[in-house]
Amino acid sequence: MCLAFLVWRLHPQYPLVVAANRDEFHARPAARAGWWPDHPQILAGRDLQAGGTWLGLTRTGRFAALTNYRDPEQRRLAAPSRSALVVDMLLAGTSVDEGLAYLRGVGADYNAFNLIFSDGERLGIFESALGLGRELAPGIYGLSNHLLDTPWPKVEDGKTRVASALWAMTDTAPLLALLRDDRPAADERLPTTGVGLEWERLLSSAFVRARDYGTRCSTIIRVERAGRAYFDEWTWDSEGTDIGRISLQFELE
Repeated sequence: MCLAFLVWRLHPQYPLVVAANRDEFHARPAARAGWWPDHPQILAGRDLQAGGTWLGLTRTGRFAALTNYRDPEQRRLAAPSRSALVVDMLLAGTSVDEGLAYLRGVGADYNAFNLIFSDGERLGIFESALGLGRELAPGIYGLSNHLLDTPWPKVEDGKTRVASALWAMTDTAPLLALLRDDRPAADERLPTTGVGLEWERLLSSAFVRARDYGTRCSTIIRVERAGRAYFDEWTWDSEGTDIGRISLQFELE
């Protein structure tokens, strides 16, 4: 997961709205979102190489999503997959405070990451590059491959567009249009993250298109105050073409 926007407790109908893109190498095998046979309470896609996930929702309304923190010089090849941490948060049944305490204890074992998650009542963020976590107040949040709300162009522009679409949340079209925006940022707005100018340009758009790497899926989650959840996900091939959509609804337990 490389880009996620969250609307937390601002909309009168939907206390949680998520719009997210997963960027990954096209050759890395993954299963489309669905209910997991081995953990029937989890609705998520699955990384078939490591077994975890990048984003998921449970039947009780727990949510978790993880982005990698981009720092090539600090990457450790032998570190365990960060995708397991999302599964841990979805299965734990713990409060946000307990989840943050757990992540403080294990975060240094992994390559750097950000994990944003909800226990159904509260929302928290853990940023392992800082070793810190906190509860989040109601608001609109943007997360890419740096700290929460780092003012990268696609984060700033995306938050503005989410705010403009705030009262159209019954329709996925405005959020999907944001996630499908493949326009790169101007060079003067690019961050410097150690990957070189060509990759900074490629990675600066919300929807990433490159030969071997790019946006693999786009997910929109809406959880109603009345207790119904909506999970929509589009899968894209290496050309950015739509190769399948999943649209599920269920009542929270």
